[in-house]
Amino acid sequence: MSQANGKHGHVIDYRHVIHSLRRKPMALLNLVYRDQLFPRRDYALAFDALLAGVGEKQACRTMVGLLALAHERACEAELAVVIATELGAGRLPDLKALTERFKPSTAAIPVVVVTLPSLAIYDEITAFRGEAA
Repeated sequence: MSQANGKHGHVIDYRHVIHSLRRKPMALLNLVYRDQLFPRRDYALAFDALLAGVGEKQACRTMVGLLALAHERACEAELAVVIATELGAGRLPDLKALTERFKPSTAAIPVVVVTLPSLAIYDEITAFRGEAA
């Protein structure tokens, strides 16, 4: 992405770096491409609010957690709406509450019951093997 001054900007997808950021969340603070990393404006606003409200260390941990949540639960847009609502109400995003809110539904996981046949059935199948031909 080229800018008017001839410099090239960064095009970054947070999904490509989230695993590295989870290991070192404080790296988010001084990333050259941090502003381009956030998938939506609400995430950038949340990071600014977190920095002002809870300090650098906790802000980085929470923001990386929010990005990881958006990626792992495929809820980037929905999470942005909730973040905007929280910020609009004067509250900081609560990672623990949001993780609970966007956790997978246990009802969506089906119960699978496998009934194994008796081994004797295989003797019956092999007895008929030659008759079909």
